[in-house]
Formats: sequence, C-alpha cells, structure tokens
Amino acid sequence: MQSFEGVKVAITGGTGSFGSTMAKDLLARGVESVHILSRDEAKQDAMRRTINDERMRFFLGDVRDQHSVNNALSGVDYVFHAAALKQVPSCEFFPDQAVRTNVNGSHNVINSAHQLGVRSVVCLSTDKAVYPVNAMGMSKALMEKTAQAFARNNPTSDTKVSITRYGNVMYSRGSVIPLFIKQIQSGNPMTVTEPMMTRFLMSLDESVDLVYYAFENAQPGDLFVRKAPATTIEVLARAVASLLGVDAPQIEVLGTRHAEKLHETLLSREEMATVEDRGDYYRVPLDTRSLQYERYVEEGNRSTALAEDYTSENTERLDVDGAKRLLMAVPEIRREVEGRGL
Repeated sequence: MQSFEGVKVAITGGTGSFGSTMAKDLLARGVESVHILSRDEAKQDAMRRTINDERMRFFLGDVRDQHSVNNALSGVDYVFHAAALKQVPSCEFFPDQAVRTNVNGSHNVINSAHQLGVRSVVCLSTDKAVYPVNAMGMSKALMEKTAQAFARNNPTSDTKVSITRYGNVMYSRGSVIPLFIKQIQSGNPMTVTEPMMTRFLMSLDESVDLVYYAFENAQPGDLFVRKAPATTIEVLARAVASLLGVDAPQIEVLGTRHAEKLHETLLSREEMATVEDRGDYYRVPLDTRSLQYERYVEEGNRSTALAEDYTSENTERLDVDGAKRLLMAVPEIRREVEGRGL
C-alpha cells in the first residue's frame, strides 16, 4: 500500500457516507491534510465535531462552481471525486440538475486538477452507468466519458484520471437496509419493489479499498470494478429481518419504481471483451482509438460477440445465510443486532 504520509488530499462530496469513511482512513494513514468540499454546512459542522482533527479543512461550495473547486483543490496532491446527485427518482424529475452536478461538475473537478497540477484524480461511478435507463445513470455514464476523454485528449498531462464503478453500498445514505431495519423495529411490513430484483452488495470499507486500488494501479483513463456478490431484494429483506429476530417477516410488494432495473450491470459485454482479470478486481483499459474512424472500418474484435455482461444476475448469488454473514460485516448492522442481544 502506497504511503499517504505528508500528502494533501481533497474529497469532493466529502460529507457523504463514502467521503466520511475515506477521510477517517486517510487521517489514519498520516496525510498532511484532507480538504472536504461540499455544499452542506450542517454536515460539515457535524463532521468537524465528530472527527475533530486539525488536519481537516472544510470548503463550502459546489462542484458546479469552478471557483469553489479551485479553492478546494489548490495545493493538493490527490483528489477523490465523490460529489454527485445519486437518487434515481430525484434525477428523473430534475435531469438538468443531474447533468449540472454529475457531468459539468465532474468536468470542473478534472479541469481544475489539470490546471493546478494534481497528480491523480479517482472518479467514483455506479453500475447504473452501464446500459443506463434513468437520468442518474445517464449522467454518471457521461461523467465516465468526460474522465476518459480527458485521458485520451491529454496524454502528456501530469494529472492521471481514473474511474471506479461499484454497485449498492450497504447502509450508505439512500440504502434500503436502514429502511428495512426501521420497518422491523416499528413492527410494520417490510416493503420491496420487486422481490426477484437483484442488486450487488458492497460494504463502505470495500468501496474505499476499490478507490485505493485504482489510485495505486491505474493508467490514465482506466476503469476498475471490484467483484461483488449479489442477492435478490426478497432475500436481503429476509436476511435483515432474521438478524433482528424475525424469521417470518411480512413483506409488501410495491412494484417497480421510476426507471428501475430488474438487474444491475457492472461491466458491459463490450467492456468484458477487453477486461483484465486481476483476481478481486477487473480493469478496463482506456479505448485510445482516435477520430480517424476509417482506420477501424475493416478491423473488428470478435471477442466482443463471445463476451457476457457482468451483472447482479450472473455474479455469485447469496442465499439468506450468506447475506446475513455479509451484513454482519457492516458495523452499523452489527451494532443493531448486538444491541438486541441476538
């Protein structure tokens, strides 16, 4: 593991679930300072009080504003770009806002990093960017293209830009798991959209490990995915209920929400055709072809036709017991279970 001692790091969207976890880990690794850029002053104040470390510097601003980004990135060595609008329904109703934050904001971060001499930028993406069917996924797909275009168009830049892509992070903000726990504790039915819907599962610590892996191993424009198990929503609900002492929960089916997929995809067939398997991780190298399309008219890649998407349907599928073991690795869930004496 590369040392972070004496370096300065910025985290955009740093008051979110990932940013808070990443900041604590970086401080433990001996960084000189961590710059937190976010637009939520209440969360900044809470984070300041909770972490209470003078190496933390807070910047109130928005990635949509180039001046805000310049201030937060000035003098830093590395950037972890986590700022985004992530809620699918919100982005469906306000797609222009998703574009302004997820696409334009990402361009601002990469542009500032390049101009200010930042050595590395790791951009966080989502499985919803693959074959996107909703505005959130579409905007994150364009974020990825923005990062890859910079790497392709600026091969001599001192700033290395890479991407990580992962599925649902357990117990993060917006996760269904805290909702399940609240419903069980309140004695209400557990609500699911579609019982056979599958989702990848990853812990916050695993998402941080993925970002570190990209930081240490990426070439410009690389995309990294951590292999992850999946489960159906029904199995996940039953696993949460069982951990809380309810073996036969009442489950109410609501129906699929706005622009919601039955299964998620972490890597497309086209990406799997070029992927490098690195054990726990997949690496997708940058497509460096130029605008001279005529050079490729007679050159194809037959392996694309033989490849298969990497999805929450065909990855390792957990049963209730497997899901319970995975859930118990999450500190917040473990505290809930231990607090009940189960």
